[in-house]
Amino acid sequence: MINKRIIVFILGFLLMLESAFMFLSFLVSLLYREGDSLPLLFSSLITFFSGALFWLINRHLDRDFGKREGYIIVSTVWIVFSFFGTLPYLLSGSIPNLTDAFFETMSGFTTTGSSILNDIESLPHGVLFWRSITQWMGGMGIIVLSLAILPFLGIGGMQLFAAEVPGPTPDKFHPRVKETAKRLWAIYVIFTLAEAILLVVGGMKPFDAICHAFTTMATGGYSTKQASIAYWNSPFIQYVIILFMFIAGMNFTLSYYAMHRQFRKVWRNEEFRWYTGFTAGFAGVVVIFLILIHHRGVEQAFREGLFQVVSILTTTGYVTTDYLQWEPFLAVILLVLMFFGGSAGSTGGSMKIMRIALLVKNSRYELRRLIHPNAVIPVRFNHHKVSSRVLTNVLAFAVIYIAVFAFGVIVISVMEPTVDSAVSAVATTLGNVGPGLGTVGPMDNFYHISAFGKWFLSFLMMLGRLELFTVLILFSPAFWKK
Repeated sequence: MINKRIIVFILGFLLMLESAFMFLSFLVSLLYREGDSLPLLFSSLITFFSGALFWLINRHLDRDFGKREGYIIVSTVWIVFSFFGTLPYLLSGSIPNLTDAFFETMSGFTTTGSSILNDIESLPHGVLFWRSITQWMGGMGIIVLSLAILPFLGIGGMQLFAAEVPGPTPDKFHPRVKETAKRLWAIYVIFTLAEAILLVVGGMKPFDAICHAFTTMATGGYSTKQASIAYWNSPFIQYVIILFMFIAGMNFTLSYYAMHRQFRKVWRNEEFRWYTGFTAGFAGVVVIFLILIHHRGVEQAFREGLFQVVSILTTTGYVTTDYLQWEPFLAVILLVLMFFGGSAGSTGGSMKIMRIALLVKNSRYELRRLIHPNAVIPVRFNHHKVSSRVLTNVLAFAVIYIAVFAFGVIVISVMEPTVDSAVSAVATTLGNVGPGLGTVGPMDNFYHISAFGKWFLSFLMMLGRLELFTVLILFSPAFWKK
């Protein structure tokens, strides 16, 4: 029997948490004395009292729950958060349409970065801050944040953690979930502050620096400027963002090791070497083409090519140039990168480097098994044998991912005028990347897509953010059986 009351209880607590970030946005609006102060305050109060009601009427209950409740909570919280997260946009009039406001909010919490806004600079500072902080909250995961707090309420968090981080999991540097969540968030906050300081040193205004630090570490890509990072045209700022995008795409366990100067342990990690290799390899190809075909200077080609490769590979989605003006071959490379994603245990989306590496290894070993049918050739990762269960999970994930992608392209192609627009719109939302190709390219956005298309793509964002299984399992009849 599913414990419905514990689900409502936890959602109520998380809504009160969301209201706190809305109130922080209200304080920012007071600082700039703009017209969004009251809308943000009302949004915070509505969200808080709704959450408090859910929490209070269910506070006296059995607080034990299992995997099924965990899956329901993790899937539901993104929808509930996104609906309440539309309030600052709707009440301030920044985005008066519910469909557009929900799309923008879901894109924020899932750290996708796809937008419907055509004049970002016209938004008041409080709303811009809310827009950025939704990505920061979603980056490490609303549920992982709650793991550091829910134990104080007498609620275990392992079920939530398992649902939030499905599939092959990274090395855990602490066995207790609460302590793991605290350390993850400590690292997250430290890197966010460090990037903000460096961006201010590079010439960004403090407000812009903080917002971009939020969305960089979340690999989200929301900018306070319509032109994204191209607005500043500063090599220093671009290199700083490249560095922190790369860090955000790493396994955060490795960041913990690096902060404790265990660099050898970082380099020995096989996933990190694959991640670095993919970044260097694809960036090298792009840079060479920019030099030979587009006659860029060496430094400019290096910075421009590396920025876009890291941005797309980590699913951040910032842009410094209109890459649709590059050779079609280079645009195809960026489209392919939308299926890669960051490392397991990072804030990046898409399929993740670990799965790509395991797929490549297993395929290569399968060829060897055909030649030597009696040989036992296990797949190893980080010097450990990978179990058949993990390999089956990875293969199933890849098949389902491609199937969902193909179905999404069929649906969106009915609404989009060109194939490249439909393909990239689905790839970029399912992979939580942001910009795509064609009419959803770096200099355009998703404003023109129909209402049904926006709701459908919003669902793909959530599906991709929770790595398919967490959401799709809810559609299985067996899940709901006693």
